[in-house]
Amino acid sequence: MVRPTMQPHSKPTAIITGSSRGIGAAIAVHLASLNYNVVINYCTNRDAAIALESQLRKAEQPCLVVQADITKSQDRVNLIHQTVDHFGTIDILINNAGITSPGRSDLLDSTEDSWDKVLNTNLKGPFFLSQLAARQMISNPLSGGLRGTIINVNSISSFAVSENRGDYCIAKRGMDMMTKLFASRLAREFIHVYEVCPGIIESDMTAPVKQKYDELFEAGMTPIARWGTGHDVARAVAVLLSGELPYSTGERIHVDGGFHIRSI
Repeated sequence: MVRPTMQPHSKPTAIITGSSRGIGAAIAVHLASLNYNVVINYCTNRDAAIALESQLRKAEQPCLVVQADITKSQDRVNLIHQTVDHFGTIDILINNAGITSPGRSDLLDSTEDSWDKVLNTNLKGPFFLSQLAARQMISNPLSGGLRGTIINVNSISSFAVSENRGDYCIAKRGMDMMTKLFASRLAREFIHVYEVCPGIIESDMTAPVKQKYDELFEAGMTPIARWGTGHDVARAVAVLLSGELPYSTGERIHVDGGFHIRSI
């Protein structure tokens, strides 16, 4: 089992945005089980966040619930401040919160409102939250050669075209460059930056297209012919946080059943 590198008598603290359900919740549960302090962030689904908090507390796993809309500047500041006030530090930021294109409109019918909503949630919010978290992490003492880690939850849509989700694809492509930019800038601060790139994951977001992807899996879309799970993504995150990759930053781990493999 992967265990975090920790200072004596302390636990590393991880903020996971959009963690009341889906992939984010799976990451929160897995990291809590590995002895991390977990910050459960939600935007609107308070009931789901409170249910997850209750689950972790029953297992005597420290957690904090913080409502914050990462598209809003003051909410991002409050998320950082509440975390530091409660746990004393931020060691890990996992930029997981994201939305798909509203209505999944054809590229020629997409709207500015959809563009703004998707780009603000999937790229602008994570960018400026990473900026705030990095400034906080810089003040951390070195532990295992690091002061902190940022992990971006990206998507195969960063390289695979979906004409009915143009704004989503562009936002996720931007996150790929964002990972590299922060990795380059923060290496000198002893902060590593990575991304995990999920493929087709069972979640609320993919539920409306379940039949489509069931058929694609059957037809051989991926070498590993099954849906991915939130736990698959969570385990990849844990590997990146394990301390076993001390000479790597800016890297991507594909969690896509081999979808990214090209064949002819």
